[in-house]
Amino acid sequence: MTDRLGQKQTAAMLALMVIAREVPNPELRDIVGFPLDGQDRTKLNKLDLVASERSSVLRGRPFVHELTERGWAWCEEELSVGEAPLPRSSLGSALYVLLGGLDRHLRREKLRLVDLFMPDVELTAEEIESRIRIAYRKLSRTPKDWVALVDLRPMLGDASTVDVDAVLKELSRSGQAHLVPESNRKALTDADHAAAIRVGGEDNHLLSIEEP
Repeated sequence: MTDRLGQKQTAAMLALMVIAREVPNPELRDIVGFPLDGQDRTKLNKLDLVASERSSVLRGRPFVHELTERGWAWCEEELSVGEAPLPRSSLGSALYVLLGGLDRHLRREKLRLVDLFMPDVELTAEEIESRIRIAYRKLSRTPKDWVALVDLRPMLGDASTVDVDAVLKELSRSGQAHLVPESNRKALTDADHAAAIRVGGEDNHLLSIEEP
């Protein structure tokens, strides 16, 4: 990456990345302390990193912003830059250490930013099942492989634990999935216990899914 964005432009980009939906200026101001206006907005629009338009429903018709596909690509590249834009601060430097760690995790798990940051919306059972099957295919090495729920749950985005458990139990009841406890109980961590799903009076830690 040759040309860096300024601090305010970078902050707006990262905020839009995490929120992962259209964000009106008043909300953006509450999050990062400023609206995306003037030259900052114009530059991000011209670079096709952010799409902006006047709201037709909000009072005052503020600008509403959302990352473009190129904007998502910019964010993925920014994770590995390693240094905050000038002028640098200790907080900015620490942030980019964190972003670098996030980049390494995504590469290791073969994930994209869009797999991690999703809009905060109420998901249907069908959408949750789709996320479960996608995550399972990414984690499994062979058909009907056993996958740990502690590894699968973080890949389901903002789906609630209660809703995920309901879908897993229905998949199990219908024979489309199988849930079993970890046989080596001594190997279980606190995270394994937290990710377990209770079915038939016992905690289950592993999942296998039948291909449709």
